[in-house]
Amino acid sequence: MVDVYARHNIKIVGDGPTILLVHGFGCDQNLWRPVADRLESDFRLVLIDLVGSGSSDPRAWDPTKYASLSGYAADILEIVDELDLRDVVFVGHSVSAMIGALATIEDPRRFAKLVLLTPSPCYIDDDDYRGGFSRADIDDLLESLEQNFLGWSRAMAPVIMGTPDRPDLQDELADTFCRNDPEHARVFARATFLSDNRSDLSRISLPTLVIECRQDAIAPREVGAYVHTHIAGSELITLDAIGHCPHVSAAADTAEAISTFALAP
Repeated sequence: MVDVYARHNIKIVGDGPTILLVHGFGCDQNLWRPVADRLESDFRLVLIDLVGSGSSDPRAWDPTKYASLSGYAADILEIVDELDLRDVVFVGHSVSAMIGALATIEDPRRFAKLVLLTPSPCYIDDDDYRGGFSRADIDDLLESLEQNFLGWSRAMAPVIMGTPDRPDLQDELADTFCRNDPEHARVFARATFLSDNRSDLSRISLPTLVIECRQDAIAPREVGAYVHTHIAGSELITLDAIGHCPHVSAAADTAEAISTFALAP
C-alpha cells in the first residue's frame, strides 16, 4: 500500500474549517492556487492530486479501478478517513463535482457541505436533457485524445479555459494537461465523458452549492439548472465569467462564493 499522502501528493495549508479542493480531468491541485491563496487565511485547505493526475504516485494507478468514477470516490473516502477529517466542505471542479457527490452519498458522515464547481452529471444530450455534446461529439473527442494526447491538449485548452484575452491561462492549462500520462488520461477521459450520474443527484443529502459560469462550452447553463433542480434545497450561483475553469479565470468571485457558503450556518 502506498502512503495516502504520497499517493495523492497531499498538501495542507491554512487553519480553520476544512475545505477539500479536488481538481477536474487533466488538471492537478496547482490550478487551485488562485483560490487557495484567497481562502487559506480563513480555512484549512486540503489539496490533492487524483491518482493518475499531477504528482500522484504512479504506483497507485489501477486501470480497472479508475475506469469508473466510483474508484475516485472511494479514494476520497479513504483520504478523509486516513486524515481523520471532519465537517469537510468538499469542493469539486468539473468531473470531481460528481466524484464528490458519489463519495458523500456513499458515506456523508465526515462531510458538512458540498460545492459543485461547473459540474456535469452527463455530458451527452439525451432526449430533453442537454449535456452539451452528442454521442458522436464525445466519440470524436475520445478518439482525438487517444490518437494524439499532446495535440488534443493544446487544441482543447483554449476551448475549456475560454479566455482568449488571457493566453497565459490557456497555456497553463495546456501545460497541465500535457504533464499527464496519456494512458492514464485515456482511462480517466472515458470515465469522465461517458459517465451518467443524473440519477444520483436526488440522493445527495448535504447542503449543496452549484457554481456555474455565464458561458461554458463544456457545461452549458442548462446543465447547471438541471443539477440545481435535481438536488433538493441546493443553491445556484452564476458567475459573470466565461469558461469552464472559473477557479483560474475568475478566482476572486469563485473564492468568495465558496467562502460565503462554507461559513454560512
